[in-house]
Amino acid sequence: MKAVIIGAGMGGLSAAIALKQIGLDVEVYEQVTENKPVGAAISVWSNGVKCLNHLGLEAETAALGGIVDTMSYVDAFTGETMCRFSMQPLIDEVGQRPYPVARAELQLMLMKAYGMEDINFGKKMISVTDGPEAATVEFADGTTVTGDIVIGADGAKSLTREYVLGAPVERRYAGYVNFNGLVEVDEAVGPATEWTTYVGDGKRVSVMPIADNRFYFFFDVPMPEGEPYERGTAREVLAENFAGWAPGVQRLIEKLNPATTNRVEILDLDPFHTWVKGRVAVLGDAAHNTTPDIGQGGCSAMEDAVALQFACKEHSDDVYAALAAYESSRTERAGDLVLRARRRCDVTHAKDPEATAAWYDELRSEDGTRIIRGIVANIIGGPLT
Repeated sequence: MKAVIIGAGMGGLSAAIALKQIGLDVEVYEQVTENKPVGAAISVWSNGVKCLNHLGLEAETAALGGIVDTMSYVDAFTGETMCRFSMQPLIDEVGQRPYPVARAELQLMLMKAYGMEDINFGKKMISVTDGPEAATVEFADGTTVTGDIVIGADGAKSLTREYVLGAPVERRYAGYVNFNGLVEVDEAVGPATEWTTYVGDGKRVSVMPIADNRFYFFFDVPMPEGEPYERGTAREVLAENFAGWAPGVQRLIEKLNPATTNRVEILDLDPFHTWVKGRVAVLGDAAHNTTPDIGQGGCSAMEDAVALQFACKEHSDDVYAALAAYESSRTERAGDLVLRARRRCDVTHAKDPEATAAWYDELRSEDGTRIIRGIVANIIGGPLT
């Protein structure tokens, strides 16, 4: 069986590695000419780490990951710790430590694992069509390629998804902008082995450790979609939006590099359950574009890759049965994570101010039990959990 994978992001490369493991002939096509991941880092929760371990990348993932021993919430204005608790109960329950990882380093790890020289860069897909013997992809340079299956891991604005569904779908603006980047660890902002989150007024500022003594940071700012922004002005924008916040937040704003701070308008897609059309299937953000509020977007893409591997292994002589098994194993789980993230987004960003105020009150009496229960519920349910 020959698999053509469109997109060399986390989902596409995970799928490529997974399918190569079971002996498929795999070709990867990517429209960009070089590796430029969007966003500074990613939370790889235990289900995602288990997927990477399954792909033979256990040691490499651990080397890239930051150590998060504790988690805390901090009052935005007073700087008072609302709650702090150990992550060990979570690790004990699910059997795997989670790792925050720099996106560029994770991407490079996957590229090397698949084979950098085997990725076809600069190949922008303009159409995909199904056929009785093969599916065909056409690229902007006029070339075509065929495969027994085509996997569209072509991101949130997926052309493959349009083909599978028969029409484009509109993404939904989640109501906030996320500013993110990397800085050197500074204990004036948060402890070096803690995921620290400042909350107040429906906004959020967070730091978590990654490898090499760095924090991944992000600021969530509720604002209208399409607000004008000049790159390089992050410090001024954040200083205005977080005026009066605790000294740790002010210190982070001082430390960040405006030139390398990303600004991302957060969108998601209503869940849908048609992921396959003939020999063509979607995977990753193309299938379940989600907000980052529970940190499961990348993990869900990795789960897709492992589920696709299991389906192709079980139905090695029947393309249609393999893709049907993949679809049935994933759409409900992935859609549930999208909706969980949406609900968490709404509480975090004060869509209902009373609900958000009640959450802040809960945090002040939290011993970690409820939060860990929620995280575990997100982790459990994939192909390896």
